[in-house]
Amino acid sequence: MRALIQRVRSAHVEVAGETVGEIGPGLLIFLGVGHGDGEREVDALAAKIAKLRVFSDAAGKMNLSVREAGNAALVVSQFTLYADASRGNRPSYTGAAPLERADALIAYFTVTLRERGLLVASGVFGADMQVSLVNDGPVTLWLEQPPL
Repeated sequence: MRALIQRVRSAHVEVAGETVGEIGPGLLIFLGVGHGDGEREVDALAAKIAKLRVFSDAAGKMNLSVREAGNAALVVSQFTLYADASRGNRPSYTGAAPLERADALIAYFTVTLRERGLLVASGVFGADMQVSLVNDGPVTLWLEQPPL
């Protein structure tokens, strides 16, 4: 699994002009599922993201997790995180998991974050989404959880 995470002041995702997910301060998580990914990988990545200390404490040090800071997460599926443009100019997405598998694991990821005490909003899997955000910092992290 791959996640591109941005610390945001706010973010929302629209489908067909309608807001389907929205958060104030928190983490915008673009999530891609690869071949070989399963619930074990979701559990490991969700645990890591839930504990990431990227929010400022009273001293201004990045020392708080998203939950400790009282913030939320917005999860947006993004198969293009598995793009391979090493040959030619048209990326290949053969590294991305099949649609049904990816949809199920992204839904499981969202549930897993909620079980860890996070307020979670999400986009719509497979939809043409427009994502708006106000990046905070900017703080952007790339995390990868290889198959276990």
